Amino acid sequence: MNERIKTMLEGRRQRLERTLGRPMETPVPSDGPGLSDAEREHLHTAATDLYWNEVEWENLTDEERMESGSLAEMVFPGFLAFIRGLLLAEVMPDSLAPANPRPEIVAEVLEFLAGRVVELEEQRDADDDEDPARTALELSMTDRLIDLVLFQFHGIDPADVEGLGGTTVPS
Repeated sequence: MNERIKTMLEGRRQRLERTLGRPMETPVPSDGPGLSDAEREHLHTAATDLYWNEVEWENLTDEERMESGSLAEMVFPGFLAFIRGLLLAEVMPDSLAPANPRPEIVAEVLEFLAGRVVELEEQRDADDDEDPARTALELSMTDRLIDLVLFQFHGIDPADVEGLGGTTVPS
């Protein structure tokens, strides 16, 4: 993993731990059979495709645009639901399938998102950025999305997050 990406994610985790005043729990993968390379790639691709589709939809429609920008919680509902599904640790008693959490995929997706933030920062700082407003919007949304995924990844509930200045966790 690129050092800048690793440093960014570790810094975010440390900031959350300081804010919460406690260490964060890291989810444990399922005890079931591991994922094949093809399954792992499929889940990773599904997550990144959701990200790209939701970014593009927002760029086309500006549905969630507000004065201060777009709300990542509203721009990425499918993506965040997919992340919740990958982290699902409990199912209803009448479920036909057991819970099968895949936090290792979420960790890979966090690396993808941090990599995208790095790319967008470099694009923003370049002299040849074709659409600075679009770059700034995607950077802001993706930066916020990292925090939302970290909240879900580490099981931070809405009550814990109140101390983060009004930040909310999607339900």
